[in-house]
Amino acid sequence: MKILQIIPSISLVYGGPSQMVRGLSAALAKLGVDVTVLTTNVNGDSGQAPLDVPLDQPVNENGYQVRYFPCSPFRRYKFSLDLLTWLKTHASEYDLAHIHALFSPISSAAATVARSQKLPYILRPLGTLDPADLNKKKQLKKLYAAILERPNIAGASAIHFTSHEEARISERFGVKTNDLIIPLGVTLPQLTQTPQAILSHLKIKPNVPIILFLSRIEPKKGLDILIPALEKVLASGLDFQFILAGSNPQDPEYETKIKQQIQQSSLAPKTIIPGFVTGENKTALLTIADLFVLPSYYENFGIAVAEAMAVGTPVVISKGIYIWEDVEEAEAGWVGNGTIDEISILIATALTNPQECQRRGLNAQNYALNHYRWDAIAQQMIQAYQRIRR
Repeated sequence: MKILQIIPSISLVYGGPSQMVRGLSAALAKLGVDVTVLTTNVNGDSGQAPLDVPLDQPVNENGYQVRYFPCSPFRRYKFSLDLLTWLKTHASEYDLAHIHALFSPISSAAATVARSQKLPYILRPLGTLDPADLNKKKQLKKLYAAILERPNIAGASAIHFTSHEEARISERFGVKTNDLIIPLGVTLPQLTQTPQAILSHLKIKPNVPIILFLSRIEPKKGLDILIPALEKVLASGLDFQFILAGSNPQDPEYETKIKQQIQQSSLAPKTIIPGFVTGENKTALLTIADLFVLPSYYENFGIAVAEAMAVGTPVVISKGIYIWEDVEEAEAGWVGNGTIDEISILIATALTNPQECQRRGLNAQNYALNHYRWDAIAQQMIQAYQRIRR
């Protein structure tokens, strides 16, 4: 079976969506699927240099191939005429396309090309059909949906949602859809040293609880909730270290604003800001943390939450993260509605109950190992692909 994965970028600076395509492609390849990823060489949206990769030729990565294309004529929107031309020419060589991200010009155009070439395709929205997301630039998106995304959804063989909650709340623009609900998997590099040795440059204090935020620094992640919540916890007399890990290549001004807010608050002496982390540094941070916190307003899955769970770190999350029911069911952490008062109470509860933290961390790890394994997820995906191909 020959499958195309199409995504605007797989640069790791874009976080979860890039990780997902890489993880899924490697897992599918291990099970004998011939996978080609079509993407652009974009590596950020604020003047960053593009990825240093060969263009329009196969690049082998973990058992699958990637074809990178230059962005032209609209780099800011990750648009590539070369990619679309290649897809039109070679569509007949593949059984199916799995297209990631709606309301992205290259993904929207790729679905249109696939339909014109009679190539079956699955759409994965990445949360873009969430009413909260559709409210951003509402009028523009309404027009965009009418012209492009409604026909793309109507022509899709299936829509891939990563949680039941995402499927429940997503807008279909009046189209009846065939829904696949298949979660994401977790892949973290093994550590070659202790977390303490890997992170020695951060000057983390021993024997002081570590609260970790590790995600893209953007408004929907609920930092306007988390920062005052942590200030309340600190004012109550509890001691902790706060690590804010992440970046925002699409909106560096917001990232700077958050850092300045922390520098001017009571959290300043308690906070470490390592920036964007990946590889062993990321695994080490997730492992060394006593508590992972993410009070997002909406999150179709929340891959960073699943990664924290996989290494045995309990989580404090909002119900805006759509795997919150998994966390609650597994007793893998604490779940709240996402208010400042509630998040501060949940964090304080965790910090003052280290044995309960440990128990919930073990529950988290067991749940992640049983439900967020790429090999099992790839098997589900292959079954879905086979049903569609027939």
